[in-house]
Amino acid sequence: MNEDKATRYNRLRRRAGVAATALSAVVLLLLVVTGGSASLRDVAAGVAHGSLFVTVVLYVVMLALLSEVAQLPLAFYQGVTLERRYGLSTEATTRWWLDRVKANGVGFVLAIISALIVCYLLQWSPRLWWAVAAVCFGVIIVVLAQLAPVLLLPLFYTVKPLQRRELADRLVALAQRAGARVLGVFEWQLSDRTRKANAALTGIGRTRRILLSDTLLAEHSDDEIEVILAHELAHHVHHDIWRGIALEVGLLTLGLFVTDRVLNMSIGHFGLAGKADVAGLPILVLAGGAVSLLLLPLVNAVSRAHERRADRYALDMTSNADAFISAMKRLGAQNLAEERPSRIVELLFHSHPPIAARLEAARNWHPKRT
Repeated sequence: MNEDKATRYNRLRRRAGVAATALSAVVLLLLVVTGGSASLRDVAAGVAHGSLFVTVVLYVVMLALLSEVAQLPLAFYQGVTLERRYGLSTEATTRWWLDRVKANGVGFVLAIISALIVCYLLQWSPRLWWAVAAVCFGVIIVVLAQLAPVLLLPLFYTVKPLQRRELADRLVALAQRAGARVLGVFEWQLSDRTRKANAALTGIGRTRRILLSDTLLAEHSDDEIEVILAHELAHHVHHDIWRGIALEVGLLTLGLFVTDRVLNMSIGHFGLAGKADVAGLPILVLAGGAVSLLLLPLVNAVSRAHERRADRYALDMTSNADAFISAMKRLGAQNLAEERPSRIVELLFHSHPPIAARLEAARNWHPKRT
């Protein structure tokens, strides 16, 4: 098979991602069917001396540690081995391990909070717990979207105000034209981790800010950066962030509803003493994950439609198709993006249109007549 570098890189990343998902599912399934989950519950309950709170916390920590041990080799392959093999990583191994510990710490906290919500709601209302849980998780998603730039991003990256005043003023003016009030323009340090480039409009309301990676600033012209940001601003103009949150909450609600039915059928099996048994948490993850995987092509299709619309908005707003085309080519080369994936790969894995399709659309774009 005569593959170019980007195609090989993305094929290996997909394989590793699929393998990681499958491995996670197998670990959870084995814990359920072998009674391992019930054993973990018994250990946690024995230490907790009747406290549901402590039982849930200890159970989630043990489950998360088991999952991390199983996932670690693939995570290292994806995050270190593969990135270095294709010349994308600039990250020291110690830095990768530190980020992994931080990410696991944040993940543990979120997992514990989620598990406590589910377990207490199952005890409070075994029939309607899934609906109330969906509302609770929806609120958490909105809060995290607002606070992530302030609380989570600084845990992993150095972010500072952009010192290129002319470019910063230009981008703030662009945001004002789009009706987006931003806190400012910030340089996001990625060069100590990767050669890839990125830009984002993060946060909601008062925490909204423009982020430009130093790798983007180093390789792209001001015109290219402007058209890239115009694409990001389109998501604000078209309320894509809120649409995405609504879709996520809808999928979450469906997943919790399906989980409720699966839990009902599992009572009396696999060592589950009842619907609110903490040992049933792996079933919740498996059922919810199955729903997400089944609906992933639909979610990707919606996302690609939003991205195509954002591309058109960026072209209409800047009237600079040449800058858009050169930016897409440069980003594709810098990030080793797959230019022409197969149709099945696009449907299953791509949240953005392929680079070739975006370039073709830009070449066919014409300014709107006034």
